[in-house]
Amino acid sequence: MSEVVTPAPKSSRRKLLLFAPLGIAAAAGVGFWAMLRGLQDGSFNPRGVPSALLGKPPPDFTLPALESAGLPALASADFRGLPGPVIVNFWASWCAPCIIEHPHLMALHRQGVPVWGVNYKDRPREAQAFLTRHGNPYTRLGVDEPGRVSIDWGVYGVPETYILDRGGIIRWRFAGPLTPELMAQDVLPLLARLRG
Repeated sequence: MSEVVTPAPKSSRRKLLLFAPLGIAAAAGVGFWAMLRGLQDGSFNPRGVPSALLGKPPPDFTLPALESAGLPALASADFRGLPGPVIVNFWASWCAPCIIEHPHLMALHRQGVPVWGVNYKDRPREAQAFLTRHGNPYTRLGVDEPGRVSIDWGVYGVPETYILDRGGIIRWRFAGPLTPELMAQDVLPLLARLRG
């Protein structure tokens, strides 16, 4: 005798599909409630998007140099055997917040902190004009015209800054322009700890 298999009733599948949007709306509501609660107690940071690379080395990459700048190119191999911490800054000439943070990068450069740049989706002529106009804080400068390397780093937009320790491990990331408060509260204390 053959066994007859009856399919699940279609009405139960339809009911499940009817409740799916309700489940999605409930999950979104919980997320929104958590964000509002964080805004109320001050723990929500809209720029605090976590990076999957924190505590890890950067992904493998090789970028060409901005030839007119006369600086070495940038590649993942450059992060091996560092004498101290380095800052990696993703920027572009068309980025207005990059102008805001640029004096802080220049100050770090004057203090002897290696600042390595990744020029993001920019034209070489405009990138060089930006550096000529505002100063060049970079000791290495790679060009990521297609933006692929920036995606691998998890960059959401420019400016974005990373601090790597002497072992080439990413220890800090910030999406947005560096500010005096950020420099005083995060960047300079972390650099001092990593140097020690």
